Amino acid sequence: MFLWLLLLILGVTPKAFLLLNPPWSTNFKNDRVTLTCRDSLSPAQGDISWYHNDHLLDNKSEEIQIHKTGYYKCKTRRSSPSDPVHMDFLPDRLIIQAPHPVFEGDDVVLRCQGREATSETVLYKNKKEIRKSYISNFTLNSVSRDNGKYHCTASRKHFWGITRDISKPLTIQVQELFPPPVLTARPSQPIEGRPVTLKCETWLPPQRSYIQLQFCFFREDQALGSGWSSSPELNLPTMWSENSGSYWCQAETVTHHVRKRSLRSQIHVQRVPVSDVNLEIQPPEGQLIEGENLLLICSVANGTGTVTFSWHREGTVRSLGTKTQRSLSAELQILTVKEHDAGRYYCAADNIHGPILSELIRVTLRIPVSRPVLTLRAPGAQAVVGDVMELHCEARRGSPPILYRFYHDGVSLGSSSVPSGKAFFKFSLTAEHSGNYSCEADNGLGVQLSDRVTLSVTVPVSHPVFTFHPAGVQAIAGDVLELRCEAQRGSPPILYWFYHKNVTLGSISDPFGGGASFNLTLMAEHSGNFSCGADNGLGVQRSEMVTLSVTGPSSNKITLITEGVTAGLLSILGLAATAALVCYFRTQRNSGGLSTTGTPSYSPREFKEPSRTSNTDPQEPTYSEPPDPMEQQPVYSNVDLGESDLVYSQICSIQDTKENSANSPKKHWEDKEPAVIYSELKKAHLDDSAGLAINQDRDLEDAAENYENVPCALSAIDH
Repeated sequence: MFLWLLLLILGVTPKAFLLLNPPWSTNFKNDRVTLTCRDSLSPAQGDISWYHNDHLLDNKSEEIQIHKTGYYKCKTRRSSPSDPVHMDFLPDRLIIQAPHPVFEGDDVVLRCQGREATSETVLYKNKKEIRKSYISNFTLNSVSRDNGKYHCTASRKHFWGITRDISKPLTIQVQELFPPPVLTARPSQPIEGRPVTLKCETWLPPQRSYIQLQFCFFREDQALGSGWSSSPELNLPTMWSENSGSYWCQAETVTHHVRKRSLRSQIHVQRVPVSDVNLEIQPPEGQLIEGENLLLICSVANGTGTVTFSWHREGTVRSLGTKTQRSLSAELQILTVKEHDAGRYYCAADNIHGPILSELIRVTLRIPVSRPVLTLRAPGAQAVVGDVMELHCEARRGSPPILYRFYHDGVSLGSSSVPSGKAFFKFSLTAEHSGNYSCEADNGLGVQLSDRVTLSVTVPVSHPVFTFHPAGVQAIAGDVLELRCEAQRGSPPILYWFYHKNVTLGSISDPFGGGASFNLTLMAEHSGNFSCGADNGLGVQRSEMVTLSVTGPSSNKITLITEGVTAGLLSILGLAATAALVCYFRTQRNSGGLSTTGTPSYSPREFKEPSRTSNTDPQEPTYSEPPDPMEQQPVYSNVDLGESDLVYSQICSIQDTKENSANSPKKHWEDKEPAVIYSELKKAHLDDSAGLAINQDRDLEDAAENYENVPCALSAIDH
């Protein structure tokens, strides 16, 4: 559809085209070929006109079936007649076939077809042998419209010998892939200094619409832009009179098989004379102070090409200066203006059509403002939220009146115009008023900006929020609890204090904001009220109290409860008639006992609390080194008395050596001989195994009640 509209815009009626099925233009006699008529709308709309050797056929359908030699073409309501296709239906034994359609640059497969089976086939071009093959297909790469004539020969074997057949010559009907491009320019008569768009227009047939083309534009014999491009358009942003000349373009397939060029087009760039010459003076109004620089800007509203600018002062013969450039404006600067430079000035502009003069402008001398000084005044040494701040801005030199403007971080606060002296600005401070302040002075001869002055507004701390981590109102002795204190508002640095029952635990300074944390290893004595305070020099604020309940033994009564081992008991009951029970034993840490895992337990004297002072980091407590567990590993065994209902577990302590006895933290037995303790338990029977399995899940305290410790003399071991 797009191609059809493009051709209509270019004034070209799109052609219809034929499709063949099978696709061969040469066939054996009595073969049938179906022709289909299509146009760019595909499928064709309306009645179809068919022609055989330019005779109109009585058939209006989209498809017809043919079997006669001749030229065929068709036409739809919206298209011009298609290119004719020559169809051959030959009675020969051997024919050479070419497909249809074939376009420039296509790879073509020729078939050497015989009515009977053949052996060796030979392909000829313009009567010269070019290829031999034992198959009937030959591939030609990138054919052109002037491709010559082809024929083939084929050998057939008989019982009496070999015969050779020759086909009639075939001219491949190669169609034009795309017509030579047409170069157009918009606008066709460009004006100097303005852009021009060049377009290289061509089109592909619907059967080859998938092929990609690339384009290149030339002025005389020089390529324009970046060379080859997939875009058929080239934009020239600015045209000058010297760019006038001969332009043309090329289009080619990306495979470089087909390339075509347009005709040359003459493009003439028109020049516009200068007009409306204007002189501008900076500083504005032409008011200067002696010693400053005077900038004269000469500009034209219209005009193209190279323009010559000149500047003049009334009453002088020679010009002050000239500049020639391709521009609509130019500048001249007069350095260090003196009193005699006052007067009336004008400028002239010329682009070959004659000079055009500007109006006269008078230059006078005045004193611009000097750089103002900004001062900040607060009631006290610190600027605190709620104070009234007063800004003073003063330019010590400058012609009145002077307009002062005040800024906070580049945002205008207000302005004040005074005939002389300084200007004032007052406002009540909030936390948002911290930042950089400046002011500017302007008396119409230029704006002067002061240095920036930084103000830091101090915000008093709010009531801090005190929290535990992990959160909760109950904890267990031995846990490490994080105490956190944070003030939602307040200027850093902030000093945080932590209290337990109004007794100071420690303090931490927060230099950047975000709160502070304090780690505490809990004991039962830590139950009670906790709180914190925050201070940044403007007064201490206290948090609300938070109550914590610590459960567990106190620091001077640490007890280790041993666990019972029942898994081994159940496995022994399943394998043997007699049950072996693992002993449970309970001992106090202050007596130097052992835990169920074999890890040594310590008395309060042997276990030291983390040392903590207000001068050290509370988050890094120090601990005493625990004793070596291997020095106190127990040795135990079970003793079965046979028919008795009791089982005794013998537990022997290992006697310390002389070398480590002095340094051992444990309490030692007074006797040198090993001491023995028997734990008395009930003996389990085979029929009680189910009950024992159930008892396996009971709490350790319940299990601990099933035995008692019985001291025994050493002689009992022998029995």
